[in-house]
Amino acid sequence: MAYWLMKSEPDVFSFDDLVAKTASGEAEEWHGVRNYAARNNMRAMEIGDEAFFYHSNIGKEIVGIMKVVARAHPDSTADLNAKGEVVWDCVDVQSVKPFPRPVGLAEIKATQALSDLELVKLSRLSVSKVSEAEWKLLCKMGGL
Repeated sequence: MAYWLMKSEPDVFSFDDLVAKTASGEAEEWHGVRNYAARNNMRAMEIGDEAFFYHSNIGKEIVGIMKVVARAHPDSTADLNAKGEVVWDCVDVQSVKPFPRPVGLAEIKATQALSDLELVKLSRLSVSKVSEAEWKLLCKMGGL
């Protein structure tokens, strides 16, 4: 299993929105990503991989865990390129559990063991990798 961090602006789509969608038996298409590195990260995801749900812009904190339930496929919100192809992909996700205590960006940056976390080093990347050691530490920081 691989671990990831995926960002969403909570005023557009929050972790609570994902929890509600999952409770109704639906999955969320993680659409709208328009960055090649982030897209490539989603292309590398497998069903069952887990990701942190990070509220960006408002809050700037990890608030929960979600899982990949469908591998990369064409993003339904993407326009076709000049060749009539969709170049943007996305995965489908469902919520797993909220963090008992959100973990904020300032706390993450202040934690030496997380200095190589892609969230810190590549702060504008909306879908990033998380190592197993980083995952375990962040879960512990979040009360899991």
